[in-house]
Amino acid sequence: MKLISTALLALLLFSTACSDDAVSDGGDDEVASEQTDDSPAESSVDDDGTGQKRDEEAASGTDETPESALRIVSISPTATEMLFAVGAGDLVVAVDQYSYYPDEAPVTDLDGFSPNVEAIAAYEPDIVVMQSSGDVKAGLESLGIEVVIQDTAVSLDDAYAQILEIGDVTGHSDDAEALVGRMQTEIESLVADAPDGTGLSYFHELDPTLYSVTSSTFVGAVYALFGLENVADPADADGSAFGYPQLSDEYLVDTDPDLIFLADTLCCRQDALTVAERPAWDQLRAVRNGNVVELNDDIASRWGPRIVEFIAAISEAIRNL
Repeated sequence: MKLISTALLALLLFSTACSDDAVSDGGDDEVASEQTDDSPAESSVDDDGTGQKRDEEAASGTDETPESALRIVSISPTATEMLFAVGAGDLVVAVDQYSYYPDEAPVTDLDGFSPNVEAIAAYEPDIVVMQSSGDVKAGLESLGIEVVIQDTAVSLDDAYAQILEIGDVTGHSDDAEALVGRMQTEIESLVADAPDGTGLSYFHELDPTLYSVTSSTFVGAVYALFGLENVADPADADGSAFGYPQLSDEYLVDTDPDLIFLADTLCCRQDALTVAERPAWDQLRAVRNGNVVELNDDIASRWGPRIVEFIAAISEAIRNL
């Protein structure tokens, strides 16, 4: 299970890590790797040359850090997307190596798999947004750094709540509320306009070794909006795979899904043609009928603002059946 958990972390949080030329949102093939704000900001000194840091907050009569002076580090690709979407991108001084969307995100070599307290602290952040990671939170907080923990969402409501939290901690509450409102409106419209998917089955592929998701996951909950039946559910009926079972060619031939969604097009170069060439896959109705949907790995694996695009892809696939 330790091996499975490690593999799933790589798939879900940093889904395009295995591709040297991974792209996001169908854009440029090169991933930004140049660090910004490499060195800690220089401390201002008093005019008398003593070298003591000027106490600007005391002079202004407040102990609060001005919003414009906040320094934020994101160790989560999803959180990075949220920060920029709510208008707080100018406060972000560093992000992990897989937070390459949007293009202006200050990508560094900060390790998202094994966050390092010293490496993060070198950017002198006021706030760090990350997922749970051992005792890293305690280490950062011991240095006076605020840590916002945002773990994997399991529902759309979770995703909305995290966006609103990002808005609150960055002083962009109104922007966050407006963003959530737009997302809700667009998602409701996409679901309402799509044909009823009840009775239709699907397979969501995380990688070519046939790891998938069940309805208990965030991704599964998105498909459930359309009434689709997940063929992976019986493979993890007892929850022993934590919602991420590994299927087999034989299993998929037996279940014969109406739709196949590929969330490994970037990481693993999978598409409708490579799928059709797999042993026995030409027997699947989804392959025969041209209902293999090629997704953007990043969009399909994150629960940020671009989830609307994932839902739009599902809506279109059902409409094209």
